[in-house]
Amino acid sequence: MPYVIAAPCIDVMDKSCIEECPVDCIYEGDRKLYIQPKECIDCGACEPVCPVEAISQDRRVPAEYTEFIEDNQAFFTIALPGRDEPVGSPGGARKAGTIGTDTPLVAGK
Repeated sequence: MPYVIAAPCIDVMDKSCIEECPVDCIYEGDRKLYIQPKECIDCGACEPVCPVEAISQDRRVPAEYTEFIEDNQAFFTIALPGRDEPVGSPGGARKAGTIGTDTPLVAGK
């Protein structure tokens, strides 16, 4: 199961998780980070380094943050504000660069 980044990351984006990720699957929006579920290898290296405890496996997301399971996936599958097409699976966050926009859920918080 892939990992998910929930609400505690909004406007914090410590980015310690990015440095720990061995497959470069953590992408940067404007206000929050997102894990590409197809690129995540479920290693869990990102979870313990998050200072705000925003990261968990999708099946262990706290009840108050379950909307972020679908939202995390939507970041990669819908055309985000200001973009003509979805982010998709570009093969690594460094390659894609900062996305610079968020899902409607995150933008509205």
